[in-house]
Amino acid sequence: MNTQGYAVDSAEGKFHPWEFTRREVGDNDIHIQILYSGICHSDIHTARSEWGKTKYPCVPGHEIVGKVVKVGSKVTKFKEGDHAGVGCFVDSCGDCKNCKNDEEQFCLKGPSMTYASTEQDKKTPTYGGYSNQIVVKSDYAIKVSEKFKSLEGVAPLLCAGITTYSPLHAYKDRVVGKKIGVVGLGGLGHMAIKIAASMGADVTVFSTSDSKKADAMKFGAKNFVISKNEDEMKKVAGSLSFVLDTVAAPHDFSIYMAALETHGVLCFVGLSPDALKLPLFSVVGGNKSIAGSMIGGIKETQEMLDYCAEKQIVSDVEIIPFDKIDEAYERTIKSDVRYRFVLDTKTLKK
Repeated sequence: MNTQGYAVDSAEGKFHPWEFTRREVGDNDIHIQILYSGICHSDIHTARSEWGKTKYPCVPGHEIVGKVVKVGSKVTKFKEGDHAGVGCFVDSCGDCKNCKNDEEQFCLKGPSMTYASTEQDKKTPTYGGYSNQIVVKSDYAIKVSEKFKSLEGVAPLLCAGITTYSPLHAYKDRVVGKKIGVVGLGGLGHMAIKIAASMGADVTVFSTSDSKKADAMKFGAKNFVISKNEDEMKKVAGSLSFVLDTVAAPHDFSIYMAALETHGVLCFVGLSPDALKLPLFSVVGGNKSIAGSMIGGIKETQEMLDYCAEKQIVSDVEIIPFDKIDEAYERTIKSDVRYRFVLDTKTLKK
């Protein structure tokens, strides 16, 4: 199928309209007319070859929400007219222990990422959501509940939502009814606050500036701490059972270990370019733990989306046209977005 999208041809290049071909709908596929596609910081890293050499042309986008316009003959999960989402990957081997354990994101043979990757034949390139349509196996698509009042804020849940929900759910014994911390108030951070607060957590937000304090409180935080202020940091020392670090920029990790109580956990979902450097005594002195988390499998992503629909949790977004992608990238790098850019496919020009 002829598909309209926006692509970039090099690490230094600008985005431009590009026509490419999607496969026809197979027996187990669904055809989604894309309505909205979020812009994630990982899109920027990939488009600019900052996470290894990217194969071009590249059509990013793994926060996709749209309408099902055709279903394959063997599909039972969706029907025409349903709303569906596509996240960070579109296929996996289905046979390894991780796939069978509903953790397809850790497929031992390598998952097929939504873009800048290949299908399971390891040859056919994948192209993402900066486009007007996508064909995907129904088992790797997510049902979008009719309970959502609008769809544009749902798109970022397919990455930012699951990235924060997964560790909060995994460590729920340290989150529900407990005092926890969220480092950073960006695309990931604001979702972490909303989800954690909905779980009954008493959330402290750590930021380098007080400009977002009002937003943090609106999202459900109970406390706001300027991480550069030593006196404020001392007040929360040893008080938190869990800290979720969402920051991708270089920063000091050790100060958040000090905020943890005995047996506390510091979990990373932000990918800072800095190597993790921590005084070991800050870890062993209190039997504290360091953890990491990366998105979730299809089952957990569906669970997250259903949970957010029930709680009416969506991302705060700024809707932009496709010809503003390059500008949005620069603004994202400068943290000049509250809190996620989302592309509206009605603005896609042939």
